Amino acid sequence: MAIEWVLTAEDVARIRFAFSPLWELVASVRTLQDPARQSIHLPWIKAVRSRLPDLSELVELVPREGYIADFITPPPNTPLPDFHEELARVRRTPPEQALDEIGKLSGLERFRADPAAGVQRVADTLEAYWQACFAEYWPRIYALLERDVLRRSRQLAEGGAQELFGALDPAVVWTGERLLIDRPHCNREALGGEGVLLVPSAFYWPAVAVMSMPYQATVIYPVQGVGTLWEQGPPPAPDALASLIGRSRAQILLALGEPATTSSLARRVELTPGAVSQHLAVLTGSGLTVGIRDGKRVLYRRTSMGNALSGVPG
Repeated sequence: MAIEWVLTAEDVARIRFAFSPLWELVASVRTLQDPARQSIHLPWIKAVRSRLPDLSELVELVPREGYIADFITPPPNTPLPDFHEELARVRRTPPEQALDEIGKLSGLERFRADPAAGVQRVADTLEAYWQACFAEYWPRIYALLERDVLRRSRQLAEGGAQELFGALDPAVVWTGERLLIDRPHCNREALGGEGVLLVPSAFYWPAVAVMSMPYQATVIYPVQGVGTLWEQGPPPAPDALASLIGRSRAQILLALGEPATTSSLARRVELTPGAVSQHLAVLTGSGLTVGIRDGKRVLYRRTSMGNALSGVPG
């Protein structure tokens, strides 16, 4: 069985990426319920288990498998949404919409009795859970998601939809005019020029999820490199390279295996953005890195000289 989306040229032109802190937070509720399914996240589970707020109602909205209530995971409407902005969208959910969506779930009697209060109560729980167990880890998760999006964006720019979807996940197949997604339900839908939103996820990994009408057509796909998520600290800089250009600059140079902004690079190497900016100025001035403007962002990458100095083939 598969979902079938018919994409026009306009839909293909409007393929875009976004991150969602709210989606990661909600998906992590399933991780807590079934740690064996995602043992890769055990370091996080062990760290937060003692601080968990009462998640009983949220667990009913996010069962171990199957449907998750859509209103608690609205598709991101900007590429880099803020958690509190996403949470505000949850709070604005019409009670009748929430009531309709939870019709697919069991339990939730208290919610059904007063859906308006239920929406606010669930939003409060999400906020408490974020503050207690997730906010401090978001920069680490964000850096992983950002690297994936930069890689996929290059694939789309260089090889078009065929290369992008060909490498996204085995559950996603692009035929040239249709996007087939292997999911346990079947429907055929024309997107009408609204495009497709692609959202990488570390906590839904290794599965694929889909949202569609009345929401923006969205594919949540497993992020690459999730195995590195809970590694402690930046990779050590080889002594010879560190002796030549300094340990911090060596770490920055090695961390630029994928292009990165100053802020995400700072999270990778655990330095302040100001310090990273100063080191990048020296590395760029020496011809080892180069900054490329991408909209409002500047992405840094190694030059061929930087690759050679790092021991990476040209």
